[in-house]
Amino acid sequence: MNQHILVLNGANLNLLGKREPEIYGYKTLADIEADLSKRALAYDLKLTFFQSNAESQLIDKIHHHGLLTQNASEKIDGVIINPAGFTHTSVVLRDALLAINKPFVEVHLSNIHSREAFRHHSFFSDKADALICGLGALGYVSALDYFIAKFGKQPTLG
Repeated sequence: MNQHILVLNGANLNLLGKREPEIYGYKTLADIEADLSKRALAYDLKLTFFQSNAESQLIDKIHHHGLLTQNASEKIDGVIINPAGFTHTSVVLRDALLAINKPFVEVHLSNIHSREAFRHHSFFSDKADALICGLGALGYVSALDYFIAKFGKQPTLG
C-alpha cells in the first residue's frame, strides 16, 4: 500500500495569489496542490488536501485521518502543515498533531523569523520533523521530498 500524507493549510491560505503576493507569492493554493499532486503521483504517494479558516475543522481532519477512521485507505503516514496564523496561537492544533503520533513538517511561505516579532514563535516547530520557511511554494515541494526520502520511495515507471 502506498503512503498517505495529509496536507493541511490554515486560515487565509485560501487567498493565496491574491493576498499580499509580495509576501506570499502569486501561486494559488490550487496551483500548489496541483504541483504536489503531480510529484506525489510519480512516487506513488497519496495526498489528501484540506484548508480551513476554522481551527476546529483542522483538528477534526487530523483526528479523522490519524486516529478515528476505520478505512485503511484514509489513514495517514505523515502531515505537511502550514498552520498560518494558528502557528502563533494554537496549542490545541499542536496537541492534535501530537495525539496522532505521526511525523509532520511545518511549512511557511514567508520567512517567519524575518517578519514581525509575534510571528517568530511557533507552537509546532519544537515537535516538527522539520521547519521550512521562506521558500514560497517550493517549501511544500521540499516537505514532500522529505517524506519521499523518509519513506524510501523511488519514482514509479510508466
